[in-house]
Formats: sequence, C-alpha cells, structure tokens
Amino acid sequence: MKTVRVELGERSYDIVIAPGARARVGELCKKLGLGSRCLVVTDRTVGPLYGRAVVESLQQAGFAAETVEIEPGEEAKTLDTLRGLYDEMLLKELDRKSFVVALGGGVVGDVAGYAAATYMRGIPVVQVPTTVVAQVDASVGGKTGVNLPQGKNLVGAFHQPRLVVVDPETLYTLEERDLRAGFSEVVKHAVIRDAAHFAWLEAHVVAFMGLDLPSLEEAIAQSCRIKAAVVAADEREAGLRAILNFGHTVGHALEALTGYGAFRHGEAIAIGMACAAVLSVAVNHAPKEDGARVVALLDRAGLPTTFSGLETGAILEQIRRDKKVEEQRLRLVLMDRIGQVSIVPGVDAKALAAAIEARRADTTEPEARP
Repeated sequence: MKTVRVELGERSYDIVIAPGARARVGELCKKLGLGSRCLVVTDRTVGPLYGRAVVESLQQAGFAAETVEIEPGEEAKTLDTLRGLYDEMLLKELDRKSFVVALGGGVVGDVAGYAAATYMRGIPVVQVPTTVVAQVDASVGGKTGVNLPQGKNLVGAFHQPRLVVVDPETLYTLEERDLRAGFSEVVKHAVIRDAAHFAWLEAHVVAFMGLDLPSLEEAIAQSCRIKAAVVAADEREAGLRAILNFGHTVGHALEALTGYGAFRHGEAIAIGMACAAVLSVAVNHAPKEDGARVVALLDRAGLPTTFSGLETGAILEQIRRDKKVEEQRLRLVLMDRIGQVSIVPGVDAKALAAAIEARRADTTEPEARP
C-alpha cells in the first residue's frame, strides 16, 4: 500500500493506493470520525462492477450506506443531474453530519463532489476513483463542478475530499481507449514537474498499457505526489496550481466544440499538449527535442496528437470564453523544458493559431512541429 499526503492544514487528507482497496473503503472511512449515514454516488457502468463491494465494506464498518446511480459520461455533468442528486440526498435523509462517497470516474467525482460541497452548505466527500484520469487528477485537489452549454466546469467549487481511495485493479475493466486517455494526465504531471518521471514513463509506457500492476501503482503514486505538492502550495489556483492546466486550454475548447462527445477528456488534453509543445518551442524557447519527446510519448501511448474537422478560428473563439483568459489576454502554461513550465500571459493569438494549425491532421508544414 502506498499513501500520499495532501498537506492543507486542517483540510489535509491521504490518498491511499492499494490493490483491492475498494473493499476497504468502510475500514478507512471509519478512522475519519464521519457521520453514520452516507450516500454512494456512482454511475450505471461502474455501479454494477464495484458498487456492491464498496457498499458492503461501508455497512460492515457500521455505516448506513445507500447508492444512487447517474448516467455515465460527460453528458451527465449537468445542473439537471445535480438537482437529481439533491433530491436523492433529501430522500435518503442525509444531514449535515452525513457524507458522500464518489465511486467512479472524473464525472462522478466532479458532480458528487459539487453536490457534497453545496448540500446543506457542505458535507464531507470521500473519493473512490475508478479511472486513470480520476485516480491521478480529478479526485485530488478539491475541484468540483458541472458544465454549462457555454463551456466546461463553469459552475463549481473547491471542496477537498476527506480521503481518496485508489484501487489500481479497477483499471482492469477499463476500455483500452479510456486507459490510454488517462495516461495523458500522467504525462502532463511529468511534463510540468518531474523530468525523471517523464523518462520513467518513456521506459514503462508499454508496461502501463499492458496493465502491469507495479507499473500502474508507481505511475499513479508519482502523479499523485506531483499533484499533491502543487495543490499544497496553491490550493485555489491563485498562482502555481495553474500549471496543472498544461494542454487544457486547447483541450477544453476541443471538448466544448464537439459537444463533449467526440473525445475522451484525456484525448482532447493530449492534442492540447501537442499544441502546447509546438507553442513552447515557438514562443517560450523550449528545446525542440523536448517538444518532440512529449509528442512522441503521447503517440507511443496511442493518443491523438492531431485533429481535423474544426476551424482554428472557432477554437480560438472558444478559448476566449475560457475562465483561464484574464481581461481578454491569453494566458497559457508553456514548457521551459520537460519537468518545468511557466505561466505565460499575453500569448499572441497568431502564435497560438499557428501552433493549432501545426497539429491539424492535414498540415504539410513539418517545420512548425516540435
């Protein structure tokens, strides 16, 4: 078992990473002094796989645990889903001492976390992530929320979990596409903070994709350590934490423009990181070799690094609506080199457009690529 501590003073919590941990959720929650009643929020895909084990572990630990399932996928990350959860929480008689267990991927974690953050002015949440994206990123750091038609995560709150329980064995039931998509966030963490871990990923990408359990555990644990350190230094994204958005500006725009249905989150972020690699070389003087290594690792993982079918102008317009744009100035996270990034304000829109064009599938300008 590996344990990563997120140091946030009174809001500090552990990330527990262990095979079979889904059956220990109740035991681990018992140590936190939580109320006796809880609601396990999952979706219709994860619930049949892991819901019973989690609920039984909670009941065996003495909790009155019940379950509610939402629809799977990004399309469920809406205000309507949130209203349905509030209704269930009231129906199950959750009070201010009760807690929520979010069992599933990033959508479940975000929606259930935001429901917990706002129900009766806030009740505890325990995250039990079952996808790579959720295990290394979405469940750690307290960001919760839902989408609006105009954009992603425009309604939300910071609400730190009391505990994160990661069971790498849940990745065995992932579709290969989702496993690959999750690897994108693992790569992102290495790019922004840990060159040695990036090199480790280059050496172990095949083992990771082959579901080698020690490789999964190490990759997840190191990603969690990186994110925990960033969150501890900047809980509410006042400065440093923004580096976690590497690749997300373009990635979120691609998701929004395709109705959150064409790409997995990690796939869109992979394309966004490829664009950011181009831009880092062009305007931030990152080594060309480092830009090429980022794209090559994503390619080796089977992730998309190019796109087609969207106009660059539409992507730029979507980016201008992003909450990361400050006073109409583009503010992007760019590489200085692998393992170190900078938050660069006032990025020229033409330079960004050129970087996006460089990752278009039909581009014929290799000199613009890293």
